[in-house]
Amino acid sequence: MIKGANVDLAALSDSTDSVIVSLSWASPTGEGDADVSVLLLDGNGKVRSDADFYFYNNPVAADGSVQLLGKTPTGNGSMDRIGFDLTAIPADIERIVIAASRYGGAHFGDLDDLLLTLADGSGEGLLRFAIGDTGSVSAFIFGELYRRHGDWKLRAVGQGYATGLAGLATDFGVDVDDDAATEEAAEAERQEAQERDERDGRDERREWEAREGPAPAYGVPADGAPSRSAHPPAPVGGRAVPSSRDVIPAPRKPDVRTAAAPEPKRRPRTAKKKVTVPRVARKSLADNESWREARLFPVSALRSDRDRETRATSVLLSVMTQIPEFGRRLTAAFGAPAGRMETFTEVVLPHGDSPRRPDGVIRVERAGKLWTALVETKTNGNALKADQVQAYMDIAARRGYEAVITLSNDVALEGSPLVDVRIDRRRKHKVALWHLSWAEVAHQAHMLIRHEGVGNAAHAWLLQELLHYLQHDNSGCHGFQNMGASWVPVRKGIDDETLCQGDRRALEVVESWERLIRQVCLRLGGELGQKVLPVQRSRRGTDPGARRELLADQLCVEGRLQAELRIEGTPGVLALTADLRTGKLRTSVEIPAPEEGYPLTRVKRLIRRLAEAPADLHIETLVDGEGGGPRGTLERLRPEPADLLPRNGAAITGFRLSLFKGMGSSRGNAEAGFIRSVDDAVHRFYATVVAHLDGASPRRSPSAEPATA
Repeated sequence: MIKGANVDLAALSDSTDSVIVSLSWASPTGEGDADVSVLLLDGNGKVRSDADFYFYNNPVAADGSVQLLGKTPTGNGSMDRIGFDLTAIPADIERIVIAASRYGGAHFGDLDDLLLTLADGSGEGLLRFAIGDTGSVSAFIFGELYRRHGDWKLRAVGQGYATGLAGLATDFGVDVDDDAATEEAAEAERQEAQERDERDGRDERREWEAREGPAPAYGVPADGAPSRSAHPPAPVGGRAVPSSRDVIPAPRKPDVRTAAAPEPKRRPRTAKKKVTVPRVARKSLADNESWREARLFPVSALRSDRDRETRATSVLLSVMTQIPEFGRRLTAAFGAPAGRMETFTEVVLPHGDSPRRPDGVIRVERAGKLWTALVETKTNGNALKADQVQAYMDIAARRGYEAVITLSNDVALEGSPLVDVRIDRRRKHKVALWHLSWAEVAHQAHMLIRHEGVGNAAHAWLLQELLHYLQHDNSGCHGFQNMGASWVPVRKGIDDETLCQGDRRALEVVESWERLIRQVCLRLGGELGQKVLPVQRSRRGTDPGARRELLADQLCVEGRLQAELRIEGTPGVLALTADLRTGKLRTSVEIPAPEEGYPLTRVKRLIRRLAEAPADLHIETLVDGEGGGPRGTLERLRPEPADLLPRNGAAITGFRLSLFKGMGSSRGNAEAGFIRSVDDAVHRFYATVVAHLDGASPRRSPSAEPATA
């Protein structure tokens, strides 16, 4: 949705009697937060009473129509969810305002990725409203639910309030207490009342002693017979003080002022309740640093590739059925409808003399129509077997299945299938062959958890457990992790200049490089919540195989692998070059020079924007005509920005920013491996350089985690 748009909920789903609205945000520091609030308004646009104002001090409606469900952590931010039972909303309520607020002088302009999402009763996401510029406001209306002719609609509002939650609530008729002085006065009043009670107690004791004499050391029963108390009072200052069990003071006279004063009307207090931080618990016999947290999907018992394949298939398919939006994300691209999903593992299907056992079956039903697919899984870098996939294609064609889905660590390339299968064109029923990488599975889980949200906290926790399983070293589901057997021979051939054009090993390295770049795009996109796509510098319709052969010939001549990444919302294109001769990785971006201002002003502005960038960042001035302009490192240019100005007065067209680092030599994803070094270089360049440029969306910097997308 865009700001000001509205949509009828009934047109989106058949299950909108109950909905969940989620408000989410992120903070560059990981510490920023906000609190949600809800106001129920009548036909006059006001609350009927203060009870129609729901926030952290009043989180649940008595009739269950509104429930603040609490926060769920999402990386560097959080998601706050609100449950609405629209059938229980009173008939005289026409609008429901959904807002959030910040405290202590904080503003929504300090937060990133403000987002409103709505899911139906089944947990399926229906819509999202991403909010851009918020400004210096401390309260913000994300959206509102409203009735039209008996149906509920949602409007994307995106309006801020500089007066905070108290000002917002007051505008809608709520009588609030938000003044800090009022809070202090109330605390002082409570202390004064306590001191008055203690003073009155002392006065009563003195009156009793003046009337009855000094307090006895022993109690006197009602019948007047002396008896010793089981617990004689302890002497204080040479005389005994009566025990509370021995002496019953005279009843107090009621305070006329207190009795006459009516109980003040209680108003909603927007001041946050005080929270006492618990003391750090001492370690006991139940604590041990070497112990591991219990997990839903354990990996310690996995001993063989067969165990890994069976466990990974079962874990993934079960999570797909329990989280509809996740299952839908993984199957929509394969032509599956949005419906009720069922999954099965270790099925047995007849095939000639020996039955076949595919790893899984996915079945989706909607409106009486059935979509079914067979699943073949590989883990730990194992390759798919052509004869196995061929058998499943034949079975699917005979039994009327729509697709066969292969799942492995490998990444499929355009025009280059991972396995060659024979398709019988004489069959009326056509079966599609699709491939899914474990990196894509993790990418979709990241997108839901960190950026778009899921239906409830249980679903978010379930996805977190799935990600923990996929990222564990023993799961075997790590995505593309090997440049192939040709990597070392090609590197040596480039070093000693013996690699010739047309060598098939160079083509294999180019294909592995393209798979790696696609995986880097998936991971970075999952971190940022934006589209990150590789740029192909070729004409539309060009054969992908011919394009890769041309790149392989260039590798043999130049000894370099090159790629470009387009990141949505950022200026320029991120260029990546791996020079196999020098063993260096170069990440760079070209940005246009601002049109306004003098040349020196433009340069100084660029240096200020790069205040947090690494000192070894290379900056080159781009000028009109042939040849490049001045260049230098950021460390040298900070005190002397004028060194970037062309000496001949040529017009500045832009700047090229570059970082260099050594690349790993081994073909794998180990600490010193080539794959790890490429992944780290791209993420470091984005986090320290690109994210600070004008035109880049204010996203949080990607963390240094294992490749998961």
